[in-house]
Amino acid sequence: MTAPVNGPASYFPSIEKKYGRPIADWKNLIRSSPLTKHMELVAWLKTEHGLGHGHANALVAHTLAEAKSGGE
Repeated sequence: MTAPVNGPASYFPSIEKKYGRPIADWKNLIRSSPLTKHMELVAWLKTEHGLGHGHANALVAHTLAEAKSGGE
């Protein structure tokens, strides 16, 4: 039995559907940005890439948590 996805990753299917790009692409964009602060990255995704606040926040939170834990 598969556990339900919780937290920021629960947004991933709707992000891929709405914006037409895989999550890996969004994470690569975030990692390659010269910005490092959470809210700076959220604002950048919203203004430069047209993401909604919740979707941008979920992507940034998940990507920064991975970086902090050493995950990919």
